Amino acid sequence: MTASAPPASRPGAAGGDAGYTARWWHPLPDGRLQCDLCPRHCRLREGQRGFCFVRRRSGERIVLTAYGRSTGVCLDPVEKKPLNHVHPGSSVLSFGTAGCNLSCKFCQNWEISTARSIEVLSVDAPPGSIVDQAARLGARAVAFTYNDPVVFAEYAIDTAHACHERGLLAYAVSAGWICAEPGLELFGAVDAANIDLKGFTEDFYRKITGARLRDVQDTLVRVREHTSTWLELTTLLIPGLNDSPEEVGRLAAWVVGALGADTPLHLTAFHPAHRMLDRPPTPVATLRRARRAALDAGLHFVYLGNVRDAEGATTHCPGCGAPVIVRRGYTVETYELDASGCCRHCGRRLPGLFDADDPGDSAAAYPWRVAPTGW
Repeated sequence: MTASAPPASRPGAAGGDAGYTARWWHPLPDGRLQCDLCPRHCRLREGQRGFCFVRRRSGERIVLTAYGRSTGVCLDPVEKKPLNHVHPGSSVLSFGTAGCNLSCKFCQNWEISTARSIEVLSVDAPPGSIVDQAARLGARAVAFTYNDPVVFAEYAIDTAHACHERGLLAYAVSAGWICAEPGLELFGAVDAANIDLKGFTEDFYRKITGARLRDVQDTLVRVREHTSTWLELTTLLIPGLNDSPEEVGRLAAWVVGALGADTPLHLTAFHPAHRMLDRPPTPVATLRRARRAALDAGLHFVYLGNVRDAEGATTHCPGCGAPVIVRRGYTVETYELDASGCCRHCGRRLPGLFDADDPGDSAAAYPWRVAPTGW
């Protein structure tokens, strides 16, 4: 059930300190208001905030306190999201807000995702200003990242619409723990998404992330079946917890059956962070074994991240096996696709978003090392 809130394309009915009226909530018989954005279904009394911290009850409505407030922006290569099948070599303006609806013990952006001092950490950044910055800096797209766009879905949707009005694309980087209706609106509004599939057991999800595997699987299937959004997945492999070839093989087999063999999977290395400082970094050998297991399960595109591994960064044509996109770090060194995204060797079209402008500004010069300033 969705409350009678303003459309996502307009600010909430009340502005200023009153906040932006959130969507996806309803009143309960006991007087509380239930948030229907994610499966936590936080039930709020006056003044209370949800688990994500950026949704608060104010009178007889729930407000999104993070709307139009960014904790940081940066110009990145699209490969950093990671999105390897989306206009390789192009630049993306990345931004996020405070807050998160998960509690991942290994979060590398925990200073942002667990932030409680929103006014101190954030700056005014309405959707139009973000798009203006992206256009001025020559970015091809805006990415919602750093924290999970699920918790600022209305803000992300409005920014995606503003991107499209200016001829830019919009990408989401998310854990995908979201209810059906807002999930379809959020992921349906963007052109591409990288969604974490953090492990493949409910026990791992419950103990390590505070979320539920089944809910994320449902989100992934809905994105595949009910939107035109290009989808890639990421799994962070943590030694001793979710890194066995057997578990990765089961995960990959599910992806093949539910989402398709052409769905790219990024297996990335864990580095100690936040509340998980007792685990060692993921060895490269572990990543390579996991990649082999995922390929053996039938996936066509399996990449390695957070490490330097030439083979694990290369895109091979599934038709002839030729290396058609060779990367060094985040830079595209060799690009063997034609203007329509077809392999120059055998003519097979690669799945993803490709066009005549690719690989964009890849090898020439990335301006993303300089963070934009001012709005």
